[in-house]
Amino acid sequence: MYRQGFSTLITQCLKISIPAIQQTERRYIKRWVAPTLRELQRRRDKIGPPKPEPRSSYLEWNYDAEIFAFSKRLGEVFKEDVLRQALTHRSYSLKQEEQDGIQTDDNSALIEKGYNLITSYLKEEFAKKYPDVLVGVLYDHLITTEMLAHVATHIGLKDIILCADFPVEATTLANTFASIVAALEISSGKERAEKFINDILVVQLNGKDVYDLWKLNDAFGYLKTMLKDKDIEPRLCNQSGASTILANYQVGLYSNKQLLGIGFGETINIAKHTAALDAIQRIYNKRSPLS
Repeated sequence: MYRQGFSTLITQCLKISIPAIQQTERRYIKRWVAPTLRELQRRRDKIGPPKPEPRSSYLEWNYDAEIFAFSKRLGEVFKEDVLRQALTHRSYSLKQEEQDGIQTDDNSALIEKGYNLITSYLKEEFAKKYPDVLVGVLYDHLITTEMLAHVATHIGLKDIILCADFPVEATTLANTFASIVAALEISSGKERAEKFINDILVVQLNGKDVYDLWKLNDAFGYLKTMLKDKDIEPRLCNQSGASTILANYQVGLYSNKQLLGIGFGETINIAKHTAALDAIQRIYNKRSPLS
């Protein structure tokens, strides 16, 4: 009897339909959040971006540690007092003297000494491989304010220069790089300073062709000046698609039936110009005309 009643109870329970459980997700973000964020962004856009602040304005700034880390990053040994002087601009020295009456040595003398060292090293090294005209091209490319400022920024000088203005101007960065070279010569010798110039500055020529840096407008006229005792004759060697937008001309420069250079271009004048550049490159590279 009890078994029959228990089975009946189970059967009735199984017949009861259990409602499906539905789960809903809520982000619990209040309705005022989005309008508030939009209003804050509008105010930020109205005020504009924040003014750049020098790294020295941060609470954890430690100038002694920054100077130590700078020399270690470069892998060079500096005399601390000379390095501090190399990083101190004239404007900062005058500002300190006006505010606190403290006289500090600035890097004016080191800047001149550094530029002299950079100039002598670059011209001496380039003269070993290139003629005078290309030495001037390479030197002018590396000694520009933009190039020196670029190098100075990437070795970490921007944050440790002591100057009255911020952001630091490109001229100040370039001059400080020259003073660092002079400081390295005083601290570790001329050989280390020249190696530093080669590893940091001359390496900027990597991947560049000297003939791309040389902006020669009248290559054919320059070639005629170089070869005054020779008659140079341009000849049209080949052409294709002359009446289309894909026209191509091949011009060769000859002297006494000997090929000096060959060039291509969308017009005859352009092909003549590139042929003159090719001839100049062959002459300066001391290659035979037919190579």
